[in-house]
Amino acid sequence: MEISSSQNGSIMWFFRDKGFDDKSIHEMFKKCKRLEGVHRDRASENWAYLRTIGIQDRKIPSIVTKCPKILALGLNEKIVPMVQCLATLGTKPSEVASAIAKFPHILSHSVEEKLCPLLAFFQALGVPEKQLGKVILVNPRLISYSIESKLTQIVDFLASLGFTREGMIGKVLQKYPFIMGYSVDKRLRPTSEFLKLIGLTEQDLQKVAMNFPEVFCRDANKILSPNVAYLKRRGFEDGQIAALVSGYPPILIKSIKNSLEPRISFLVEVMKRDINEVVNYPDFFRYGLKKTLELRQKLLEQRKIECSLSEMLDCNQKKFLLKFNLIERPT
Repeated sequence: MEISSSQNGSIMWFFRDKGFDDKSIHEMFKKCKRLEGVHRDRASENWAYLRTIGIQDRKIPSIVTKCPKILALGLNEKIVPMVQCLATLGTKPSEVASAIAKFPHILSHSVEEKLCPLLAFFQALGVPEKQLGKVILVNPRLISYSIESKLTQIVDFLASLGFTREGMIGKVLQKYPFIMGYSVDKRLRPTSEFLKLIGLTEQDLQKVAMNFPEVFCRDANKILSPNVAYLKRRGFEDGQIAALVSGYPPILIKSIKNSLEPRISFLVEVMKRDINEVVNYPDFFRYGLKKTLELRQKLLEQRKIECSLSEMLDCNQKKFLLKFNLIERPT
C-alpha cells in the first residue's frame, strides 16, 4: 500500500519522528482509514495528552499501534470526556492509564452511548457503585460488548445456575470481570456440563462461580479433563474427585507438573500420608510447597508431632507455632 499524497504526508513524518518503521505505519493506515486525513498537530496533541494522564512514553507507541484511531479522535470531544469519566471510577490515577494501555479502544467509545448504559447494567445486577470502577478498569474490553447480544447472555447463564438472590450475579462479576468476555455456548456451558458430569451438584456449581469463577472460563477438554484424568491415575475415585473439586475448585486448573504432582508426591512420599486425607481437606492444594508444606512438615517431624492436615495448615504461621508449642507463648 503506497502512502504518498500530500494530505497524509505530514502524519507520515509524525510517525517516523516517533520511531515507527514504514511497515508499522502501513499497518496502522490499514487499520484506520481516518489517519489519511489527520493533521500532524492533532496527532501530536493527542499523543501529548496520553503522557499527561500517566501513560509512560515507552507504552504510547504500543497503544497507538493497537488503536491508531486514537490520533484521529477529537481530544476535547471524545478522549478527555472518557478519561474524566473513567477517573471518577478509579481510586488511583494509574488505574485509568493501565486500563487504556490494556484496551486503548476504550477511548474511541462514547461516554453517553456505551459507558453510562454499561455502568447502569452492572449496577442493576447488584454491583455496588464503589465497585463499578474495579469491574470496568480491570476489564476495559467490557465497553466493546453489546449489552443485548453478549452481556445479557452471560447473565442468563449465571441465573441458570440458580443465582436467584439479588446481587449474587453482581458478586460473581466483581470477583472475575473477565467472565463476561467468554462465549456461553463455546465455553461456559460446556464447562458447566463437564462439572456436572464429574459429580458436582447445582449448589457446588454456585460455590465454584461465587468463589472461583475463572474455573468456568477454562476449556473443559484441554485443561479440566486432563486434571481429572491425572487425579484418577493417582488413585482417587469418582466421588473423591467430586469432593476435591467441590472443596477446592482450582484443583481443575492448576498445572499438573508444577502444582498437583509435586504436592501429591510430597504428601505420599515425604509426609507418609494416605491420599484420602486430602479428600477431607482439599485446601491442602492451596498452600505453597516450600513456604508452608515443607517448612511445617519439617518442624512437626523434628518434634515427632502427629496431626491432621487441617490442624497442620488451617492457621497462619504464628498460630501454627503456638498451637504446637514451637515458640514460647507471650506472657
